[in-house]
Amino acid sequence: MTYIGLSLTVLLSVFPLWWMLVVASRDSAAASARPPYMWPGGNLLENLERLFANSSANFQLGLVNSAISSTILALSVVLFSSLAGFALAKLKFRGRNAAAVGVVLTMAVPVQIGIIPLLMLMEWFGWRGEITAIIVPFMVNGFGVFMMRQYCIQAIPDELLEAARMDGCSTFRIYWNVVLPALRPAMVVLGLLTFMTQWNEFTWALAVLTPANPTVQLAINQLNQSAYSRDFALMFTGSVVATLPLLILFFVLGRQLIGRIMEGAIK
Repeated sequence: MTYIGLSLTVLLSVFPLWWMLVVASRDSAAASARPPYMWPGGNLLENLERLFANSSANFQLGLVNSAISSTILALSVVLFSSLAGFALAKLKFRGRNAAAVGVVLTMAVPVQIGIIPLLMLMEWFGWRGEITAIIVPFMVNGFGVFMMRQYCIQAIPDELLEAARMDGCSTFRIYWNVVLPALRPAMVVLGLLTFMTQWNEFTWALAVLTPANPTVQLAINQLNQSAYSRDFALMFTGSVVATLPLLILFFVLGRQLIGRIMEGAIK
């Protein structure tokens, strides 16, 4: 029964991706065909050519913008969250507990509530329509700080830090040589989650960017702007291309990700 349940779960998870590839390799009529097609057709290359030739979607620029913003945010969130998590977990200073509670409270506030004042701030900085607007406001987040703090509490004994101080290490050197290696399992997980979240971000990008300078999700949305018809084959082709980097990233880092999680669990 366990294998049957796992097989069913895998099938239900993979089928939407497979059907997306099937429609992307056929014409638009395949999306509404009854019974649905189950095998890819021969139009994938033609649809890819049409996708990258579509001037209104700026799909190539969307891929580049998403890759840049996702990579920068993954690195910055991991760096700043590990620094803040270490400070809140292991450094003794007045207001530490209040700061930790404040971080948790920020997680309870939906991003959508702050869209209007954040848009006004982007206008004031002159970043409206620029890729900077989807990077700078999210270079650190409450979830990352909370995750690193909790992991730091469990993975790093106070005795290890005291021994490092007795050896003459400064606070930053303790962070770099002692804390950072111990936090690597959590950093890999946080970095991957941040990259995927930013790659799939749509609401804030739609509010602050323009069709002339989109992310990949906005570029796919532009493919759906026709008032008279929907080219589902083109939209599904864009979805396939947008999904590929995430699948490649998971296959490349998946074993390392699982290994890091198991390493942290053993510790």
